[in-house]
This record gives sequence, C-alpha cells and structure tokens, in this order.
Amino acid sequence: MFFSRRSTMIKLHKQTIKLANPRGFCAGVERAVEIVERALEKFGSPMYVHHEIVHNEHVVAELRAKGVIFVNTLDEVPDNTHVIFSAHGVSQSVRSQAQTRGLQILDATCPLVTKVHVEVARMHADGDEIIMIGHKGHPEVEGTLGQLSGCIVLIETIDDVVHLQVHDADKLAYVTQTTLSVDDASAIIDALIKRFPNIKGPKKDDICYATQNRQQAVKELAQNCDTILVIGSRTSSNSQRLHEVAKHFVPSFMIEDADDIDPEWLLERESIGITSGASVPEVLVRGVISRLEDLGITEVHEEKGVREQILFPLPELLRR
Repeated sequence: MFFSRRSTMIKLHKQTIKLANPRGFCAGVERAVEIVERALEKFGSPMYVHHEIVHNEHVVAELRAKGVIFVNTLDEVPDNTHVIFSAHGVSQSVRSQAQTRGLQILDATCPLVTKVHVEVARMHADGDEIIMIGHKGHPEVEGTLGQLSGCIVLIETIDDVVHLQVHDADKLAYVTQTTLSVDDASAIIDALIKRFPNIKGPKKDDICYATQNRQQAVKELAQNCDTILVIGSRTSSNSQRLHEVAKHFVPSFMIEDADDIDPEWLLERESIGITSGASVPEVLVRGVISRLEDLGITEVHEEKGVREQILFPLPELLRR
C-alpha cells in the first residue's frame, strides 16, 4: 500500500491494543504446515503440494523458499514422487488420479473437512439429495462437491434457497463449508428448513470449532474497541468472514501484514482490536503490534477467550 508523506509522519498516543483470543493458527492448519515441513525433512525437495497448503501468502512463500512446489493439477507432478493434498481436501477424481499414477500421497486434509466428506457419503448412501452451503470456487467446496461428482447442489444465499429445485422434498440433506460465517450460514439453514421441513442436517455442526471461536471472539472484541484490524490473506475464507463479522459492529480493516497499515485509519480511535485468521502465523500479529508501537502505542492487552486444546495426529509415515 502507498502511504503519503503525511501519513508516515503520524504519531499515535493514548490508544490501547486489544488482542482477540483465540486467533491465528488452528489445529488443522498447524497439522497441514507440519506435514509439509516433515515431508521436506524426510524426503527432501522438491516437494509437491496440490493447491496452496493453506490460504496465507506468507506461509506459502516461506514453504516455497524451502523447496515446495505448489501445483494446480497433478499433471505438474513428476512420476515416482510424493504429493501432498492441501488442508482444503480434494475431489475423488484427484485422489484416484494420484493413486492410478502411483504417486505417494501425504494427505493434509483437515480432519474436519474429511468429516464433511464422510457425511456426504453417508447421506448419499441413504438416498438423500444433498445440498451444500458454501462459496463457489473455493478449494474446500470443490473438493466436497467432487466427492460425488454431479450429485451435490451448491447454494450460496437465501435467494438460492428460494429458487432451489429438488426431486423429492422429503429426501434432502445439507452440509456446509467449514469456514462460513456462522450467522450467514444459520440464516440460510433456517430458510432451507422453512421451505423443506424434513431436510436433514449433519450430526454435528460442519462449521469448524476454530471458525466459530474466532468469530465469537471478534464479536466480544468489538464491544470494547472502536476499530479492528483483521490480519489475513484475501484468498482466505475464514479471514474474510472475520472481517465481515468485525465490520458489522465497528470500522474494520483487513490487512496482510504490518506494511498494509495506514495510520490515518487509527486517528481518534481509543482502542484498537487485532485478530487474525486461522491460517495466519502469530509472527504476523507480532509484526502488527511492533508497527503500532513504532507509531506510539504502548499499551497491549490480551483478551480472555476460549482456550483451544485440539490436536490432530499426523499421517503415520511422518510421525516421529
């Protein structure tokens, strides 16, 4: 971002930084990144990853510098090598292609995304027509739709519910993308239930615990702040949803890192909230705090919040 000479000379004072909790890496992202790093240690570079391992430019750039090659199709992966599936999951056709070619698969799919894939298979086996709530084109959505090619209908809005055509209103089930806005998803689910009273949902909520916790933390942060900085990549669904939640309550700005901060945003603001998406490393949060301290802010408070203790196991091949 370009800053004017005036904005670079701005000094802030008396403002307080408040850090949301929880924020940053979730268990699924931690697992995915560790899978890539351990694969590099064990098998060396280059290491091929199908799509970006997580949606954060800094994480991707750091791994690329270590010898990771991110590919969009398996045609870019040489024979007789390893391939890592990203945290967002893949379609059955991608998995079958890798197996047919004899590629050594290291699956970094988040277990909570895998849970949705299992639900889809169960619903299909029960004879249900499946509706997915999610964002078109997102890798997680593409992977879930690809579990049953052509058998899942994607909807994004309440208006889509209004115009939805189904074969049998009594044989319907729905799943959701794991990184949706909790409030937006609830509104769409309510609309589905109102139109199709017998529709079945997942046994447990599909929106992951980390997404829900971070959105709730932002709502609580907004009660005590008059602006919020959301750290995250614009390709990250969960970061985008955090930004949407935050700006519903107070002025909010989405930034990739400290370099994106315009001090003029923060003039006349007494309390500045900071949060970060589930694919954002804590080092970027610390960089933002350092930038604000350089501008004159000295008080930093850590908010209370839910303590996340979930850990997902690594693939057996990579366990020490």
